[in-house]
Amino acid sequence: MMNFRTDLALERRDLYRKANNVANEINGLETEEEQLGETIKITRVKVLNQEGEQAIGKKQGNYITIDIKDLKIAEEEDIQKASEAVTKELRTLIGNLIQPQEDILVVGLGNLYVTPDALGPKVIQDIDITRHLLTYMPEVLEQGTRPVSAVSPGVLGTTGIETVEILKGIVDNVHPKLIIVIDALASRSIERISSTVQIADTGIVPGAGVGNQRKELTVDTLGIPVIAIGVPTVVEAATIAADSLNLFIQRLQEEAHSNEFLNQLQEEDKYQMIKEVLQPADYNFIVTPKEIDDLIENMSSVVARGINFATQK
Repeated sequence: MMNFRTDLALERRDLYRKANNVANEINGLETEEEQLGETIKITRVKVLNQEGEQAIGKKQGNYITIDIKDLKIAEEEDIQKASEAVTKELRTLIGNLIQPQEDILVVGLGNLYVTPDALGPKVIQDIDITRHLLTYMPEVLEQGTRPVSAVSPGVLGTTGIETVEILKGIVDNVHPKLIIVIDALASRSIERISSTVQIADTGIVPGAGVGNQRKELTVDTLGIPVIAIGVPTVVEAATIAADSLNLFIQRLQEEAHSNEFLNQLQEEDKYQMIKEVLQPADYNFIVTPKEIDDLIENMSSVVARGINFATQK
């Protein structure tokens, strides 16, 4: 397995294929694609066995990537269409794991006061909470409403408690049958920053994409299924440099039409080369775009709406 700083299974698959000159599908993986209109593309990657796990560094299970174009300038209609795509995929995963009326706990990971890491807490603010209403005011809810509760447990640096320890206490006392975890991710592509949603039924390892790995939140550690919803909000400086160099080479090729050296340079993995230069000097920063505030607001709306409709009828 190669050392890819990305949380997205689809990116790991594509990078592995490129690095190992694999023309077809990787052994141990299945992939299918679906295009929804002009702006939304869904790619479903299924890791089938240990061979697939070793290739891309992801556990056996389903990884659904929803790419949304032009989210920086998204209107209300665009946000609604994206949330409907999230609802459809999430509802299928939920239906495969629990019964229609069983309790769900929604968990928003991250730090509300650090914008690139604020996705989880912001989503929690817009989740339709029903568990307490079913207990104290059932008459205000429709028949068959599912119990949903939510929590934003903060981060280890401010609580001193590992997230898995907090959630274990909640699971032992509240007894949900499923956890949905929302977290910010790291990507290998500038284009995917706050324009992609990954949904996985394998849980999550918080902070893995930025080298700050915490204890995993999975069925193995919590005793109940965990669905993870993530949105990339940061990339490495090496990624930006490599992508910028690609654009520079492309422009030169368009003007010169042919250049053996530039053709060769474009085919090589510039990311690893640039990373090796930046890392010893601690210059391989984790970077987020200047529009991150607006992007986080858009994506938190997409994810929250998707969860609200998927958890109820």
